[in-house]
Amino acid sequence: MKQNYTVVTEFILLGLTDRAELQPLLFVVFLVIYIVTIIGNVTMIVLIRSDSKLHTPMYFFLSHLAFVDLCYATTVTPQMLVNFLSKRKIISFIGCMIQFNFFIAFVITDYYVLAAMAYDRYVAICQPLLYGSKMSRCVCVSLVVATYIYGFANGLVQTILMLRLTFCGPNEINHFYCADPPLMVLACSDTYVKETAMFVVAGSNLTCSLSIILVSYVFIFAAILHIRSAEGRRKAFSTCGSHLTAVTVFYGSLFCMHLRPPSETSVEQGKIVAVFYIFVSPMLNPLIYSLRNKDVKRAIRKVIQKELFVK
Repeated sequence: MKQNYTVVTEFILLGLTDRAELQPLLFVVFLVIYIVTIIGNVTMIVLIRSDSKLHTPMYFFLSHLAFVDLCYATTVTPQMLVNFLSKRKIISFIGCMIQFNFFIAFVITDYYVLAAMAYDRYVAICQPLLYGSKMSRCVCVSLVVATYIYGFANGLVQTILMLRLTFCGPNEINHFYCADPPLMVLACSDTYVKETAMFVVAGSNLTCSLSIILVSYVFIFAAILHIRSAEGRRKAFSTCGSHLTAVTVFYGSLFCMHLRPPSETSVEQGKIVAVFYIFVSPMLNPLIYSLRNKDVKRAIRKVIQKELFVK
C-alpha cells in the first residue's frame, strides 16, 4: 500500500549540548585535541618508518594503530568542528552513511590491531626463541591486512542494514556523529534486524578481540612471574603496562557505548562515553604507548639533533 511520507535527505546533529554560549569553547577544546591527535599519531608513524631500529613487529603494529586512530578520529572530528560554528548543524543522508560506514570499519580494525599487539607481546615474552619465525614480516603484514579487510567488511554490512531502514519522520540525531542507537531511534520501519546485528557484531567483536588480549596476558603474566631477575620483570611489565592502560580505556568505553539497547537515555549517556574513545584515546595513545619508550625517545632525539645539525 502506498503511504504519504517525506523521505529524509539530511540529518541534524544535535551535538554534545544545545547551549549556544558553550559552542565556541567546545570548538576550541576539540580543535586542540584534534591537532594534538594529528601531531602525535603522524609523528609516531614518521618516526617508526624513518628509524631502522624501530622496524620491528611491535612498532609495525604501533604505526598501524596510530594510523587507524587518526582515521577514525578524522571521520567524526571535522564535521563536529564545523557544526560547533554553524547555526544549522546538518549532514546529508549520504554523508551520514559514509561517516557511519568508515567509523565502524576503523573502530573494528582498531580492536584487532590491539589484539595483534597483545599476541606480539605474548610471543616475544613467552616464546622468545621462536619470535623471529612466528612474527616474520609476512606474518605481520598478513595480520594487519586481515584486520583491515575484516573491519571494512563489518562496516559495509552494518551500513547496508542501516540503508534498508526507512527514515521518513524526525531527522534530528541526538549525537555528534552518525551512530547506531540514535539513528535507529529515528527509523520509521522495524529495526529488529539492524538492532540484533548491532548487538551481535559489537558483542562478538568486542568479546573476541578482548579474549585474545586477556588470554595473551594470562600467559604473559605467568611467564613474567617466572623471571628471576627483578630488572627483567620490571622491563617486561613496563612493556605491557602501556598496552593494558590503553586497552582498559578503549574497551571499557566501547562496552558502555554499544552493549545497551537504543533509547533516548542510552544515547545521552553514549555521547559522553563516545568522547573518551573517539577523542581521548587516539590523543593519548602516542603518549601511552611510545613516549615512555626509550627507543622512541632516542628516535626523537636523533631527529631533533639531525635538524639542528642541518641548520
